[in-house]
Amino acid sequence: MITKNEVSKVYDTVLSTPGMSELVKIDLKISRKNVLLLSHVISKGLDPKSEESSILSTISEEGLLDLKKLSEECLQKAGLVELNQKLITLSGSL
Repeated sequence: MITKNEVSKVYDTVLSTPGMSELVKIDLKISRKNVLLLSHVISKGLDPKSEESSILSTISEEGLLDLKKLSEECLQKAGLVELNQKLITLSGSL
C-alpha cells in the first residue's frame, strides 16, 4: 500500500513539471451550492490541523495563496461571501 509520504512525493513531482505554472482560462458554470461546497473543501484542505492537508503540505506558500484566492473569487462571483461568513461563524460555535 502506498504511504502518505509517497503520495506527497508524487504530487510534488507532478506539480513541478514544466507548464504547470502556466495560466489557463476555464469557463466554469456551477451552481451556488457547489461554489459554497468547493469553498469549504478548499478551506478544509488548507487547514494545517486537517489530516487531508498532508498532500497540500508539498505546495508552496504562493500556491496555497492562489487556492485561497480562487475560493474567495468563486464566492464573490456567486454572491455568497456573506452567507459563507455566517456559515463559518455558525460552524465555529458548534
